[in-house]
Amino acid sequence: MRREARRAAIGLFGAAALVVTGCTPPPAAPLPSSPAPTVVESASPAPTAGPAAGGWWRTGEVSTLATGLAAPWSVVPLEGGGALISQRDDGVVRELGPDGALRTVGAIEGVVSGGESGLHGLALHVEEGGPMLYAYFGAQNDNRVARMPLLGEAGSLRLGPAEVILDGVPRATTHNGGRLAFGPDGYLYVTTGDAQERDAAQDVEALGGKILRLRPNGEPAPGNPWGNAAWSIGHRNVQGIAWTSDGRMWASEFGQNAWDELNLVEPGANYGWPLVEGVAGRQGLVDPVAVWTPDEASPSGIAARGETVFMAGLRGQRLWAVHTRDGAVVGDPVAALAGERGRFRDVVAAADGSIWMLTNNTDGRGQPRPDDDVLLRIGLLPAG
Repeated sequence: MRREARRAAIGLFGAAALVVTGCTPPPAAPLPSSPAPTVVESASPAPTAGPAAGGWWRTGEVSTLATGLAAPWSVVPLEGGGALISQRDDGVVRELGPDGALRTVGAIEGVVSGGESGLHGLALHVEEGGPMLYAYFGAQNDNRVARMPLLGEAGSLRLGPAEVILDGVPRATTHNGGRLAFGPDGYLYVTTGDAQERDAAQDVEALGGKILRLRPNGEPAPGNPWGNAAWSIGHRNVQGIAWTSDGRMWASEFGQNAWDELNLVEPGANYGWPLVEGVAGRQGLVDPVAVWTPDEASPSGIAARGETVFMAGLRGQRLWAVHTRDGAVVGDPVAALAGERGRFRDVVAAADGSIWMLTNNTDGRGQPRPDDDVLLRIGLLPAG
């Protein structure tokens, strides 16, 4: 059924609003409040009492965990308060130690940066032989996923020999995808862009324009809808995936000129690119649950806490919080940090109940501040 869209005014996250940066240089002054994104109408009731009505959260106090990062792309929190951070252009993995010190763990072998390609997503997975670090990166002629042992102790971690588990993902100067995450089912999910090969997104045998679902060794996971690596198709450039507490999977997607998207991801679903962009109501294609204009979003990483999805904006220079229930958006998405910190590349849920965010002002498209780029910790408060 064709779903109608609506617009409404947005509020702010808590007393102090937060702001994020996007895919083009930010304006000289903080961005004003903007209209809310278009949200697909649903029969879901309005929010009532925050967590008691579905586990919804809003932003609280903001603090800085690390400074002086160079084009960071992905952050993986570690037990004990540290983190691993990928740097796109130099292919280096940095460690934030439990004591707050920042050091280099090592460089990912084979990274060839250029345009928007380089070292992208990281994911950590504990396996029989110990913790393994997975990395998505641009090589000379393609995008690849490699895994390597993570050796040593917190504050002195190092990388073991790398094994490429997936190659042949199309690479271009733009639309490289690049997010990695292990899902609740224990399998590795990989987002790929269309790499400017638009028709690949509709080809179930092509690796571009997909969300892939793999065993840890890179083989297609059992139960995939087409019997190959693909989990969903019709994507232009997904750079964020996360699961809410009800087990549902969500993905952020860069649109072309009209609409950026938040999608509820189902196995075997077709999200329409390049046939449609945004809400189309076309039979056989799945519409997004919410859309934004690119200047409001240009989304990259997303995180989930309870049933709230947090989405980092690059060109939009803000953090969006989207409350969900039963696979639908409830109420209007809320913007925070708008224009205060520049571009935001990644947001993740940390073990202490907060979310952590990477700014992205040093990759050539932002306007770096004195300590950029930085890793921020954002406390969460019940919404309602």
